[in-house]
Amino acid sequence: MARRGENIRKRKDGRWEGRFLKKNEAGRKVQGSVYGRTYQEVKEKLIREKAVQNEKEMSLAEQMIREKEDTFSRISDDWFETVQSGLKLSSIARYRNILDNYILPEFGFKRIIDISRDDVLTFSSNLLMAGGKKGKGLAPKTVSGILSVMKNVMDYARNVKCVPVISFDGISVKQSQKQLRVFSKDEQKIVSNYLMRDVTPIKLGVLLVLYTGMRIGEICALTWGDISFAEKSLHVGKTMQRIQLPKGSRQRTKIIIDTPKSDCSVRDIPIPNAVFQMIIKSRRPDECFFLTGLEQVFMEPRTLENHFNSMMRACGIKGATMHTCRHSFATRCVELGFDIKSLAEILGHASVAITMNRYVHPSMDLKQQNMDKLSGFLGGK
Repeated sequence: MARRGENIRKRKDGRWEGRFLKKNEAGRKVQGSVYGRTYQEVKEKLIREKAVQNEKEMSLAEQMIREKEDTFSRISDDWFETVQSGLKLSSIARYRNILDNYILPEFGFKRIIDISRDDVLTFSSNLLMAGGKKGKGLAPKTVSGILSVMKNVMDYARNVKCVPVISFDGISVKQSQKQLRVFSKDEQKIVSNYLMRDVTPIKLGVLLVLYTGMRIGEICALTWGDISFAEKSLHVGKTMQRIQLPKGSRQRTKIIIDTPKSDCSVRDIPIPNAVFQMIIKSRRPDECFFLTGLEQVFMEPRTLENHFNSMMRACGIKGATMHTCRHSFATRCVELGFDIKSLAEILGHASVAITMNRYVHPSMDLKQQNMDKLSGFLGGK
């Protein structure tokens, strides 16, 4: 007969049985049992088992509380640990920089479920108005990148951690398409003539960019082994950039040479014959960097940009950067009637639309020529 209030009874086989409630794998409460030869043995077992079940219940409750109290900082660390194995070093550095310098100072110690859409909109507005080291505001493209990282963390919290966080649908930064600097035809002649006088490795490198549309990081990483003299072409398979290192590192930044940012950026570019003849005269061993003519000694993008600025001052041209060479190359190609698909591949773009919308800017001369075609309707015939 069972002892009143204790769920302990003596079975017909002479053993004592104690019953208690526990949760199965589905989370439902079911009955469990312990057995013993004496009443006291079963009672002690029952006390221990109930204590185990109570501890499990408390652990589950604590886990739920802990998940609800997870801070943005903690979840962003989990997200970063998950995604960084599939990222390039440059992307890892960029995400870490965005988190450390912008997002975590604002939201790091807040519970992620307490962050509202209004908080994000205010944060975005403040970055645009007064963000950056000088407090003069960040560019819309920069703020958009910051919000993109924050959205990725929030999506991770919702989809992986099952935390009820806000949606970023409808939260964006309007980015105006700014007019990009392109050399006029007269400016391009001046620059070309300057680069072809007293040719140096740096001048030859700038000329190569002006007539192939390479990016600044790509020309800095180019070696003479990337030039195919048989095919009269060059292979773009790596790029150079300076990345920021995590806080606490001995250095703030470092130079890396890595594969380009996308598969489309890995490409072979035919070299115009006039430029190729100059390259033949300056040929160096395959292991040498193109811009220095030396092994193990490269020129980083920032230094090349400084040299380029000096060249533009010597040419009397204002407002141009190394990227102006790339824009000008694309524009001249369109003016000459290049096949746009071929041009997109030379530039390393994933689609023709990117080439047309971002890099190709018809000159005023070309617009005038097109407008003049309408004059035929004024002939009166």
